Amino acid sequence: MNVSEKRRVVEELTERMRGCDTMIVADYRGLTVGQVADVRTQLREAGATFHVAKNTLARIAANQAEKPSLVELLEGPSAIAFVADDPAAAAKKLADIARQTRILTVRGALMEGRTLSADEVRQLAELPPREVLHAQVLGAIASPVQGAYNVLAAPLREFLVVLDQYIQKREAEEAA
Repeated sequence: MNVSEKRRVVEELTERMRGCDTMIVADYRGLTVGQVADVRTQLREAGATFHVAKNTLARIAANQAEKPSLVELLEGPSAIAFVADDPAAAAKKLADIARQTRILTVRGALMEGRTLSADEVRQLAELPPREVLHAQVLGAIASPVQGAYNVLAAPLREFLVVLDQYIQKREAEEAA
């Protein structure tokens, strides 16, 4: 790779790093070219891109992008998953791939300026999808509201039941 190609790669990586809030770093050592292509395909489905880069160039790009905590994760052969959508979905895909291949290892991540360890990325992968979390939050909010409605509506319902029974009794007496 000549100097102009290296500059282009550093500029591209710097631009990606600046434009991305979540990056997951993995050690891809031992994966075949076909397996790396499969990883890219699977991550694309989760809204992420997988980029294999030389550590020296990736470190320069991370410093230029003002992401020094990312430099710490770039030890040994590294690949970076640039996550555009749901970080939990991308982390789950990488965790699944790591289990399947037994070669790929997640080193850590940078998420919204915070450095995550490999264990924290695994915990992120275990979270349910974003839609499920939204539904759980809405359920938690709606449940007390429904309970309050039931409590407030109960006396009215009971009054209506008593009134209906009284009307039926009066009609029965008048009919007799």
